[in-house]
Amino acid sequence: MNIVMEYLPWFWLFLVILFTAIEVATFGLATIWFALGALVMLFLSPLPIPFLWQILLFLIISSVLLIFTRPVAVKKLKVGREKTNTDSLIGEKALVIKDITEFEKGLVKLHGMEWSARSVDGGAIAKNATCRVERIEGVTLVVGKVVLEEE
Repeated sequence: MNIVMEYLPWFWLFLVILFTAIEVATFGLATIWFALGALVMLFLSPLPIPFLWQILLFLIISSVLLIFTRPVAVKKLKVGREKTNTDSLIGEKALVIKDITEFEKGLVKLHGMEWSARSVDGGAIAKNATCRVERIEGVTLVVGKVVLEEE
């Protein structure tokens, strides 16, 4: 056995650790598949397979794992879809406490907190009117005027 074949398991173990560390640091679900590919190669490395074929096999295994299992993992783990507490404000009613005009943001009060707000259509909403939160852009609530139906 030549010297390269003797150290191949250590090479694959190093790659497993490296790719796992990168994945832990980023949690982007990209390098974990290469860590798994290197883990498979760790167990295959004692076989008399030339090093270049092992590299090719590693790339094939990692690519297949990446292509076919990443979408399932992303969906199950909901990676990249971090919701915040402010998302729960969408659809809530708020009270306008400073006029919202076409050219200026106003203020609304929602759950005891004051928020800067602008209207969804660019129109004016007067003080003491009720509005509904349509979306949130940064720290500004985008609101629409609530039209009260006459009974």
